[in-house]
Amino acid sequence: MSSTLVPGQRVRNPLRPDWGEGQVQSVVGTRVTVNFEHAGKVLVNVAVVPLEPLDDAPAW
Repeated sequence: MSSTLVPGQRVRNPLRPDWGEGQVQSVVGTRVTVNFEHAGKVLVNVAVVPLEPLDDAPAW
């Protein structure tokens, strides 16, 4: 999954919908830093937690 994510891309964590939408800040291997609307910056291991890309979501 991390190979398809790029900085600036909008994503959602389907396991934590309360975090809101997020923007990918960096991708290093399977570790992705995401700045979420309601959770701030979170380091996500996408080998464990799949992030859902939001291709047509508006920027916030």
